[in-house]
Amino acid sequence: MKFGDAFTFVFQDPDWFKKIIIPGLIGLIIPVVGQLFLLGWSLKVALNVIRNNPNPLPNMEFGADLGRGFKAWVVGLVYAIPMLIFYLPILILTAIASNSDQQSMGLVVGVASACFGFLMFLYSIVLGLLMPAAYARVAVHDSIGAGLAFGEVFKMVKSNLVTYLLILLGTALASFIASLGSIACVVGIFVTAPYAFAIMGHLYGQGYVVSKQLTA
Repeated sequence: MKFGDAFTFVFQDPDWFKKIIIPGLIGLIIPVVGQLFLLGWSLKVALNVIRNNPNPLPNMEFGADLGRGFKAWVVGLVYAIPMLIFYLPILILTAIASNSDQQSMGLVVGVASACFGFLMFLYSIVLGLLMPAAYARVAVHDSIGAGLAFGEVFKMVKSNLVTYLLILLGTALASFIASLGSIACVVGIFVTAPYAFAIMGHLYGQGYVVSKQLTA
């Protein structure tokens, strides 16, 4: 896996600024829809990497990118269900404690919050490993079902755990880069946010390629 390429490939395109700033403006100005579009655009980066496109920074195609992003969002929502299940007991116990005068309920809520919070933390790591594989499958097959093929997704990650740990690290770095845009009076985020999405898309594509090579 070429980890560093995910951070540098953007600048190899002579039109990189135009290809970055337009998705950035759309992604951040239009609520909800813009985020789905930006996710779909990043998965086109992944698809170009998987197809060995020599210039993987794609032009935007609003309708196609939005559709791809919506499919990925549905997949992500399904994978997030366990997180919601872990959080539900905390909400219920907190509501009960707020209507109770017993101090012991506060202790119960504290212990339960710590336990379920730890489970949520562990699952967030699992989610960070699984989603890049699931998203890449959505990009390749252009379907929600491909991302929800849990057996295939688990197989990709299990057979290539080190690579997906690197992708998890790269995703964290990309998120940090995106946050740096707020320093320049928030304006910089129109560049750093789509750049971060491009990084993640490139990493997803690399993960898919390496996984397929190992399982071929």
